[in-house]
Amino acid sequence: MPQNGLGREAQGAFGPPESFEAFARTSQRRLYRTAYLLCGGADAARDLTQTTLAKMFQHWRRASAADHIEAYARTVLTRTYLAERRRRLRDLLAHARPDARPAGDHADLRVTLMSALAGLPPRARAMVVLRYWEDQSVESVARLLKCSESTVKSQCSRSLARLRAELGDAHIYATGS
Repeated sequence: MPQNGLGREAQGAFGPPESFEAFARTSQRRLYRTAYLLCGGADAARDLTQTTLAKMFQHWRRASAADHIEAYARTVLTRTYLAERRRRLRDLLAHARPDARPAGDHADLRVTLMSALAGLPPRARAMVVLRYWEDQSVESVARLLKCSESTVKSQCSRSLARLRAELGDAHIYATGS
C-alpha cells in the first residue's frame, strides 16, 4: 500500500490526492470557459468553477477513478449550475418576477449572444452550451442531464429557434460577407 494509505484502485488515473492540484491547474481554464457560457458573467463563472473544483477535491478518490475525468468534471459543473439556478428560481418565485430584460441594440456579437443565452431557461441553456460549445453528442448530453435523447433534440431545436428569433437576421452577424 502507498504511503498515503490509498490502494492503487482508489488512486485512479491521476494517482494520489496530491495530483488534484495538477488536475485543477490543467482543467481550470476549460471549466471556466464552460461556466462563463452557462452563467453569462465572469464573477458567477469563477464562483461556479471554484465550487466545481471544491466538489471534485471533496470526492477526489471517486473522481480520479473515473474513466474520463474531464467528462466527470463537466458533469459536476453542469449539475452544480442547474442546482444553483433551481435554488435561485425558488427564491425569485417567492417575490414578484422582474420584467423581461430590455432588448438592447448591441454592436458586439459576443455581448449579443451572451444576452440571448441569458434569456434561455437554465436547463435549455445547459443543453445548448454542452451540445454546441462543448461539441458533445446528443447521447452524452442526455446522459449528463439525465433525460432522453429526444428531449435534448427538441430542447436544442426550440432554443436555437428562440436564439435565432432574438438575434434577428443571420446575415448581420455573418463574417466575410
